[in-house]
Amino acid sequence: MKQWQLGPQPGWENLERTDRPEVGPEPGPHEVVVRLRAASLNYRDLLVASLPERHVAGRVPASDGAGEVVAVGGAVTKWQVGDRVVGLFFRDWRAGRFESGYHRSALGGPVDGVMRELAVFPEHGLARLPAGFSFLEGATLPCAALTAWTALFERGRFRPGQSVLLLGTGGVSVWALQLAVAAGAEVFITSSSDAKLDRARALGAAHTVNYHRFPKWDEEVLRLSGGRGVDHVLEVGGPGTLGCSIQALAAGGHLALIGVLTGLGASEASLFPLVAKNAEVSGIYVGHAEAFAAMVRSIDRSGVRPVIDRVFSFSDVPAAYAHLSGASHFGKVVIDFDAD
Repeated sequence: MKQWQLGPQPGWENLERTDRPEVGPEPGPHEVVVRLRAASLNYRDLLVASLPERHVAGRVPASDGAGEVVAVGGAVTKWQVGDRVVGLFFRDWRAGRFESGYHRSALGGPVDGVMRELAVFPEHGLARLPAGFSFLEGATLPCAALTAWTALFERGRFRPGQSVLLLGTGGVSVWALQLAVAAGAEVFITSSSDAKLDRARALGAAHTVNYHRFPKWDEEVLRLSGGRGVDHVLEVGGPGTLGCSIQALAAGGHLALIGVLTGLGASEASLFPLVAKNAEVSGIYVGHAEAFAAMVRSIDRSGVRPVIDRVFSFSDVPAAYAHLSGASHFGKVVIDFDAD
């Protein structure tokens, strides 16, 4: 069995590949064995591999994988051999309010992730692929797509005709763009690349803002929205962008705090405008299994397909990490386990 694992020292450059004679793991009564066929990377994977406090030597990285069921435990009723599935980011968060204990079930963090050929999941830790999705497409769903879905529809209670602001063109933002457009949103999106903004327009973005041309991009968003601001902001930047996101938010709007692409430090932004605007703020960390199922039903109806920036082979996993780290991608970076 082939797999990648974190090396003895932090850093995605230190990932180690191990190959062992294949001995299929035996599932427990309520467990399922999945042959993984594809995985995708998220910014979190860079953090887990690189931050000393997150690094665990020998841990199998990555949370997002898709494959097919190859064995089921004797008490399993939900899955059969041959079913096409994805692993859920939080294996034990089935529905309802988040509990801190769910962190212990997060794939590619406290527990081994999906960068391996065979993995055992609890029966409740899997979800089906949308109709017609390839394994490569399915691997983009567990973190990025569900994060966007949770921010907009579960916590944001999006309604058709509302406006949405997205920052950058990474996995969460591009998935949010597609889901929002399919639901009838007026989408604003930022990037430093005009070529990426052209691609965003082709996917349905109504307004694009180059933040190199407009360093105070919140002012341009306000101008484009007639001074009103936007109903939803998906804040993936963190402390470096929070101030502009707050200013761009409409009165009574919803700010979804998602990412830390600009760092893990404190923001210098004033929080008072959130009070003055009677805004709602939600901390978003992926979502639960029930929300995933709702998202898949929506994708089945709308026909939305993920944007895959680039596909790497299993042998080239470090190169995939390097590509993600370079931040030149548009959409998702995916690993094809069958490409070797």
